[in-house]
Amino acid sequence: MTTYQYQVKDRSGQVRQGSLSAQSASAAAAALRSQGLHVLSVGASRSDGSGSSFMDTLRRLNEPKPTTKNVLDFTTQIAVMIRAGINLRAALDGIADQTTHRAFRKIILELKSDVESGKQFSDALAKHEKLFGPLYVNMVRASEISGSFADMLDRIAGYIAQQMETRRMVIGASIYPAIIAVLAIGVTVFLLSFVLPKFYTVFEGKEDVLPWATTFLMGLSKLMTAQWPLLVGAVVVVIGLVWAALKTEVGSFWFDRFKLNAPVLRNLFRSLYISRSLQTMGQLLNAGVPMLDTLSITGDISGNQLYRIMWKKVFTSVKQGKKVATPLQGDKLLPKAVVQMISAGEESGKLGEVLDQISTYYAGQLKDNIKVVTGMIEPIMIIVMGTIVGFIAMAIILPIFKMSQLVK
Repeated sequence: MTTYQYQVKDRSGQVRQGSLSAQSASAAAAALRSQGLHVLSVGASRSDGSGSSFMDTLRRLNEPKPTTKNVLDFTTQIAVMIRAGINLRAALDGIADQTTHRAFRKIILELKSDVESGKQFSDALAKHEKLFGPLYVNMVRASEISGSFADMLDRIAGYIAQQMETRRMVIGASIYPAIIAVLAIGVTVFLLSFVLPKFYTVFEGKEDVLPWATTFLMGLSKLMTAQWPLLVGAVVVVIGLVWAALKTEVGSFWFDRFKLNAPVLRNLFRSLYISRSLQTMGQLLNAGVPMLDTLSITGDISGNQLYRIMWKKVFTSVKQGKKVATPLQGDKLLPKAVVQMISAGEESGKLGEVLDQISTYYAGQLKDNIKVVTGMIEPIMIIVMGTIVGFIAMAIILPIFKMSQLVK
């Protein structure tokens, strides 16, 4: 027997809480309903924590959080099991037994407990919306109404897989430039901190004949070697301030604006945000989610504040009875051709299909733009790194040549 905490509403409408022992959450819920109570929630009772050790607490704090990959595997498995005729409670129980990720297994068991207590699966998922996301919850809720649960889970799994692939491509494209940038900074610091100081005795007393580049680098080198703790602290503070600024609404807005106007990265980010927004919108509409909910979720998932503002304008316009394409006309965030296709999709009643086709096209554009950007950034970073190292090397070598000529 397990002790379950419950929350119920009695005949007078008053909410009550308590605990009872039962074989399962469904048995506990049935016992409460037999008393004429409306069950709000039933869950396994948590211990008061007095028996938990310090090591257990540390282990819980250090547990890795569930990832998108866990959600994808879970969605794929449950779709297969539902299609095979296994009921939802048994499917959740089976997946929980096979899951090795402790934190995610706990979430699955909570989902199972909520389903056993009589909740809709979408309502159980909504308690973990931070992990599953509003799109997941709303598509499941729509499938519960339409009765296409397994097919909807397949569609959700496909959407998650495509978003993961897009994220991998963007991260993969940024790894090489990041490595080159770190190497450039590392080589520069090494030359200024360890190589250039060895020439102090050679250049000492000859400042009048030294080139400005050598004088400048010697001053910078002395500053770095003498005040390196202060410089390291200043760099850490600057990085912290920039990071904190990007977390603010104003800082995030300007950074999102910069990404959409950066010369090399502009097309890549525009393709990313258009593809993500339209794919989300198309999936939700095809799932039968109401238009206003679709637009609200699309704005939240877009990933850029400017696009989020754009979709909020569309939300307000549609709420007033206008069409989706009306507020998009003249907006520079979407190409005119895309707005025209959205308008045509509305007129024909096939907006969801049109959005799927547009998002597929821009997903291909994103791949092409990643290749172009990667191809452009590699030589640019190599040139920048070569210029920095060459400048330092020439600043050291030129004075030596000058002094050798004076000796002759």
